[in-house]
Amino acid sequence: MLQLNDKIAIITDANVRDGARAWRMVSAAFVSGFVVFGIVYSFGVFLQPMMTEFQSSRVATSAFYSIASVIWYFASPITGALGDRFGPRIMAGVGAVAMGAGLALTAFIEQLWIGYIIYGLGVGLGAACTYIPILANLGGWFVEKRNTAFAIAAAGTGFGMLIVPPMSAILIEKFGWRSADLILGAGSFVLLAASALMVAPPPVPHQAPSGRPLQPVLRSYEFVMMYISWVFATTALFVPFVFLPQFAAAHGASPVAASALISVLGAASVLGRLGIGGLGQRMSSLTLFKIAVLIMAASYVVWLTLPGYSSLVAFAIILGIAYGVRIALVPSVLIEFFGLRDLGAILGIFFTATGFASIIGPLLAGYVVDVTGSYQWGIAFALAAGVVGFVAIALIGPKTNNTALNG
Repeated sequence: MLQLNDKIAIITDANVRDGARAWRMVSAAFVSGFVVFGIVYSFGVFLQPMMTEFQSSRVATSAFYSIASVIWYFASPITGALGDRFGPRIMAGVGAVAMGAGLALTAFIEQLWIGYIIYGLGVGLGAACTYIPILANLGGWFVEKRNTAFAIAAAGTGFGMLIVPPMSAILIEKFGWRSADLILGAGSFVLLAASALMVAPPPVPHQAPSGRPLQPVLRSYEFVMMYISWVFATTALFVPFVFLPQFAAAHGASPVAASALISVLGAASVLGRLGIGGLGQRMSSLTLFKIAVLIMAASYVVWLTLPGYSSLVAFAIILGIAYGVRIALVPSVLIEFFGLRDLGAILGIFFTATGFASIIGPLLAGYVVDVTGSYQWGIAFALAAGVVGFVAIALIGPKTNNTALNG
């Protein structure tokens, strides 16, 4: 029989989860994703002015982005686990300082190798310390509206990718890239610090780290197949991110129209992230996830067979919506199988798959295009990777009582 204190705790928990305070956590996650993805994906705007000033090659200068991305994705398992143990506020506060300082100090570098250290560590650790701990924290604040909460949080990343790069271009044009870094550093610190102050651990006692190894989860059939699916489907996704504008230009599109395809893809992904909330109430997260990965794979057929510009726009919209749905659902699917305990560590480890894909996708697709002399084979490579990604996730069955290894 429940004691009085237990009854009060249950009533309090029911009132807090999915309540007003929980939506404050969604705001923190939205802002965190907006800043992190906006800053990281805006580096392309800085590439040319930095190349000009330092008289450096494209490869040497783009290493800023590569180093930051590698540190972000491969440090996330550690920062996620630390967030589970010490709470999201401490980690997000560290991330705010790291990213703000990294951007601000980059404005004063005189040699590229110093920038690799300052920018790579600052932006990479800032992203890792902020994004995963705050996102993982969100899971314990919701039950009935969890998919909607994660969808809104994921929309923050899409808006960041849409808004921050053009804003950075305007700042560079008006003030130069160094002043732009200073402004972005100050802005990112303020916004991420505000997110850190908003977050609080969820009212779920069993979300605390379990103190046991994660190997049973990481070796489980479900985690392995999801990880494989994510590597291949995301490898395919990076191919249009890199080559779609070039492909469109080679088929007669103007430079502006060609580059606009990436914006279309990004805008469509925001629609997918926001739209998943309603769909999530009608079918399981895993089923929706599978459908999204299937549509992603199928979309490359449009790109491969219909090279006209209107078809490329349709391809970008289809892929973007499915991509947005997939990324919004992944935390819910992981929770569905493994529960809330150690979620930060699990998410951090899972997203190393994106790190591998970011290295594999552009390199292999570029190699295929160079060897064959045709974009068609690069697109075929993306299609094949997308199909493998779908097959891997399609082989996973619904959750059973034995599946929830970490609940």
